Amino acid sequence: MKQRERVIMMGDCQSFYASVEKADYPQYEDRPLIVAGDPERRSGIVLAACPIAKRYGVTTAENVGTALAKCPELIVMRPRMEKYIHVSMQITNIMRQFTDLVEPYSIDEQHLDVTGSLSLFGDPDTLARMIQAEISRKTGVYCRFGVSYNKAVSKMACDNYAKKNADGIYLLPREKLEEALWPLPIRSLLMVGSQMERHLLNMGLPTIGHLANTPLSRLKARFGVNGEVLWRLANGIDPSPVNPNSHQGLKSIGHEMTLPRDYYSLETIAIPLLELTELVCRRCRDKGVMGSVVHVSCRGADFDRPSGFSRQWKLADPTNVTNQVYDAVMTLFRKHWDDLPVRKVGVSLSDLTRADEYQLTLFDERPKYQALERATDEIKRRYGESAILRAASVTASGQARDRAGKIGGHYR
Repeated sequence: MKQRERVIMMGDCQSFYASVEKADYPQYEDRPLIVAGDPERRSGIVLAACPIAKRYGVTTAENVGTALAKCPELIVMRPRMEKYIHVSMQITNIMRQFTDLVEPYSIDEQHLDVTGSLSLFGDPDTLARMIQAEISRKTGVYCRFGVSYNKAVSKMACDNYAKKNADGIYLLPREKLEEALWPLPIRSLLMVGSQMERHLLNMGLPTIGHLANTPLSRLKARFGVNGEVLWRLANGIDPSPVNPNSHQGLKSIGHEMTLPRDYYSLETIAIPLLELTELVCRRCRDKGVMGSVVHVSCRGADFDRPSGFSRQWKLADPTNVTNQVYDAVMTLFRKHWDDLPVRKVGVSLSDLTRADEYQLTLFDERPKYQALERATDEIKRRYGESAILRAASVTASGQARDRAGKIGGHYR
């Protein structure tokens, strides 16, 4: 018996952060509104702009000053990441009322496999409208839906059509793939950024259809496995299932930090590296894992002429002890830093293993340090991230105190 074609939706929340703010502050419903970072810390970047603000030409990722020049009457809201995470989880739970196969794609996007739900709720268009209405009623957020036969095509249907439709819904069945997607410019293909677009244009592939009809061997010879990935996407091939547990398996734990100014000396850079290491190791301890591979990255302050590095080092034994990981971090940094100003640093641990099962070594100091750090972890859990800090973090180079009141670098 022929297997039934899957029906997959991609739900995307319109101007998510701005929509959440307008839902909480209805007096701004008819006003142009943006959500932006903290200008005092040189992070005054537009994170989200409502449709009214976009009509003035305001775009995400531009400077707040530029946005205000385009629209002086802009309402500028400081981001509240804790609130956005809460609403995102609320929307995911609303979707789970209609199908148990919901896979978060980002904070404002979710994949839904509704194949088994249609017999209960009707055709895909009807079901999309029901979910859309329920999300709007409970959160005040407007959600658009691309509907197709797999995750990749539903994502492209959402990005290229549903977002532009008045009702925010677009159905793209398999038989209309060539008609709907192939005429689109190559930049409209999932996973094609500006650099890849330039490469493909130089190959004489201006549209998705041109790429889809290019011999696979030519693409693989130019891009390797990525060439096949692009070819499969252009031809609407994506067998990956909607997996509600896709984000539960950890491969690595890491954090990055954009610094508020240029850091020039090893002494000043070492402090945020220590803070990041402590944060990574604490997350490892919370999750009951240790890591064997330490990864360090940094990026220079001049984004037009990028400098920096990304290197890793295999430890002799897995650990989640801050001082042990920090020794490796600084060894890597001293070896590979080019002495140019630094604006962004990152630390991660990978090759994770369970923390309750490991090989003891002679003169092993991990248990002693782990006991000490479990005590400081508990203090932070009970009294807040800034309840206990290293002395270095209260210097001018430290960022831990400021970041304690933020999520992902943004205010809670």
